[in-house]
Amino acid sequence: MIAVIGASGRSGSALCRALREPFRAVVRSTAKWQALGIDAPAALADLQDPASLRAALAGVSVVISCAHARNIPAILAAAPEDATFVFMGSTRRYSRWPDDHGDGVRAGEAAFLASGRSGWMLHPTMIYGAEGEDNVQRLAALMRRLPVLPLPGGGRNLVQPIHQDDVTACLIAAASLEAAGPQVVTIAGPEAVTYRDFCAEVARAAGLPPRPVLALPAGLLIAASPITRLLPFLPRIGAEEIRRLTEDKDFGVGPMREILGIAPRPLAEGLRRTFA
Repeated sequence: MIAVIGASGRSGSALCRALREPFRAVVRSTAKWQALGIDAPAALADLQDPASLRAALAGVSVVISCAHARNIPAILAAAPEDATFVFMGSTRRYSRWPDDHGDGVRAGEAAFLASGRSGWMLHPTMIYGAEGEDNVQRLAALMRRLPVLPLPGGGRNLVQPIHQDDVTACLIAAASLEAAGPQVVTIAGPEAVTYRDFCAEVARAAGLPPRPVLALPAGLLIAASPITRLLPFLPRIGAEEIRRLTEDKDFGVGPMREILGIAPRPLAEGLRRTFA
């Protein structure tokens, strides 16, 4: 039996819809789970409550967690001793800009590696294409409202987004593989592109002409970011998002292909699916 933690979230629900073997959804809200219309049993648990988590994981052989990686120590402690694991992390753990999200992923990875338990931790890049995701949809909404696109440094830093379907395929593949202790694999799109080219691809997929790019200093955009909270016609953009646009995300996908057997789909194809 597989347990899926975070089953009612974006990646968790996508995984549950794709699984073809029995699983138990581990959720905090049965009402939210039932609203998804997925026919599978659910166990109610709070990741901060060891007793409820232990009960929810009783008898399972594989634990797939789509919850934030900061919860890995609690999951390891509550799972059966012979269980194997698949954890979702994030390439945010490689960012030079410290924040709670990245710090939590690093702490979770360290706990997993120190545990010696068998399984996989997958670090996805920016995920797009999930139901309800707000990465490319929010970007498209911004471009519908702006005649030009202000980007730090002209958007020349690299990004390597991955489609949700490829994330789901990687989770399922990892759950079926044996692991000699804890293993870590980065999963990403097939190649890195500049952020300005990524924006142009999003615009075309959304039926918009690519917007001219206005190169601005990152510091100026960070200082102006609070204005998006005051203008209801603009999506909210945080200073931390702008900072992350100033660093390259460029990852090899050889292990993803060779170990997990998953070839990520090209960006243009994934965006066509997203906006279909």
